[in-house]
Amino acid sequence: MTAEYNSVYDELAFFLASLSPRRVLAYKASPKAQERVSMLLKKNKIEGLTTEENSEMERYMTVEHIVRLAKAKALQKLNNQ
Repeated sequence: MTAEYNSVYDELAFFLASLSPRRVLAYKASPKAQERVSMLLKKNKIEGLTTEENSEMERYMTVEHIVRLAKAKALQKLNNQ
């Protein structure tokens, strides 16, 4: 028998989705955040990122991962109602 492991990302996503599934599904990053990520992606392709910018990008990617998990869990919750 294998125990199922839920990562801290899964736990946080489930918590967020349980608060208000519809709001989680409607969530979008602010235009300012979207613009910053776009700039970092472009800069990375052209010249590369500094260590600080790379860390910032990793944080954005972590948040994106959590939001995607939360949206998937919110959708599951709504479909099970």
